[in-house]
Amino acid sequence: MKQAPLHGIKVVDLGHTVMGPSAGMILADLGATVIKVEPAAKGDPTRHLKGFGIGYFGYFNRNKQSIAIDLKSPEGLEVARRLIGEADVLIENFGPGTMERLQLDYERLRKDNPRLIYASLKGFFDGPYGERLALDEVVQMMTGLAFMTGPLGRPLRAGTSVVDIVGGMFAVIGIQAALRVREQTGLGQLVGSALYESAVFMMGQHLCYAAQSDGPIPPMPERVSAWSVYETFEVADGTRLFVGITSDQHWHRFCTEAGLTELLADPGLTTNNGRIERRPTLIPTLQAFFKGLSLERAVALCASCRIPFAEVRRPEDLFQDPHLQATGGLLPVTLPNGTRVGLPRLPIAMDGLAHTASSPPAIGQETRAIMKDLRYTDADIDRLLARQVVTAPA
Repeated sequence: MKQAPLHGIKVVDLGHTVMGPSAGMILADLGATVIKVEPAAKGDPTRHLKGFGIGYFGYFNRNKQSIAIDLKSPEGLEVARRLIGEADVLIENFGPGTMERLQLDYERLRKDNPRLIYASLKGFFDGPYGERLALDEVVQMMTGLAFMTGPLGRPLRAGTSVVDIVGGMFAVIGIQAALRVREQTGLGQLVGSALYESAVFMMGQHLCYAAQSDGPIPPMPERVSAWSVYETFEVADGTRLFVGITSDQHWHRFCTEAGLTELLADPGLTTNNGRIERRPTLIPTLQAFFKGLSLERAVALCASCRIPFAEVRRPEDLFQDPHLQATGGLLPVTLPNGTRVGLPRLPIAMDGLAHTASSPPAIGQETRAIMKDLRYTDADIDRLLARQVVTAPA
């Protein structure tokens, strides 16, 4: 079997919450050895979150090892420095100035490890906003993403931590580019990623639209769509089905299969632009049509005429999704509370990528083994464990 793409790359993951850990998870899924550094004793704070936060640690920390260190103690910092001194990549997404206070900033660390690629994931790049604290939802509001998501007057954050995850993905892109440069120069470098700039990047299509529009951009639910039919329709049992008819070929096949000969014969509906002009009467006609169909019949119709469609689902419906089950799209892991579940695999297909997942580690699960690799003796480790400088399972 071929080696995983990032086999042999050692990553120290100082990330917390979502942005940093998502970058570490992607690198781990690609085959890197990722060592998660957690606070001694209690571990990563996301282990203890409630509400939506209950999904953070279990998802974003698979395929990682854990070492638990008190970074506020001199001896704990020494453990971290030794660890980073042998690493290829460091990931951190602490608030502004934290790494400098810990004396783990890039300028210090590069002196001991000039090959280190130091990925610093922040809320904002340096500039007027540079010292502000950011959250996923903060930058969704700042960049217009929340405005575009909700109906007019009701800005809404997206339904997942989309900016945190995308910011982590951009960090991975930068890390891999820096690894390529290091092959040529032998030197690492500082790589940056930021929540605000990541969200701005995703808004680029709307900025391009605004530059060519005479009026303000309406939010997506107001449906200034390029397509005549791009809607959710209620079917007989009250569930909803999204249908997109985005070409004249789609329209012809749909009307033919559905038996809507009167629509097919109407010359005003022949083209997409013509159908857009007739939307005030066309959409109610289609609403009445779909309301008379069962969900099974509506799905079969859309599949047979080969138009884009989707049942409107809840997240938990994905556990039973036949496509994900057939393609191995959900990887089995055991969560910290003992729950066995399938969670999404990395959506990349390439040689050497096996798509396996080890469960999220216990607090300090590999502390002792990692410290032995760093040439600490058993006596040293026992002493630091007793002083709670590091933590390991009993």
